[in-house]
Amino acid sequence: MSPPVDGHHLPCTTAQGQYLAFIYAYATINRRAPAEADLRRFFGVTPPSVHRMVLALEARGFIRRTPGQARSIELLVAPEALPLLQPPPESVRTSVQRY
Repeated sequence: MSPPVDGHHLPCTTAQGQYLAFIYAYATINRRAPAEADLRRFFGVTPPSVHRMVLALEARGFIRRTPGQARSIELLVAPEALPLLQPPPESVRTSVQRY
């Protein structure tokens, strides 16, 4: 069951839309759902940030997953309702060495 969609726009934040678009693109290309680590690498965020987003998407009814089972994210939104996936944010480059 898909959440209500007004035309082709999901009632979600820009970040949520990008995560949904990535999940769709990854699953289409790889024929399996992404792991949270795949989301983390693409968006350049921390593991807790990815997990919170996955929980939020699940709570909003955009995805379904089986907790404790790897690669169990299932998209519940029609692909035509998803925004276009934007290139990942560029990482900040610095000349300062880390200790």
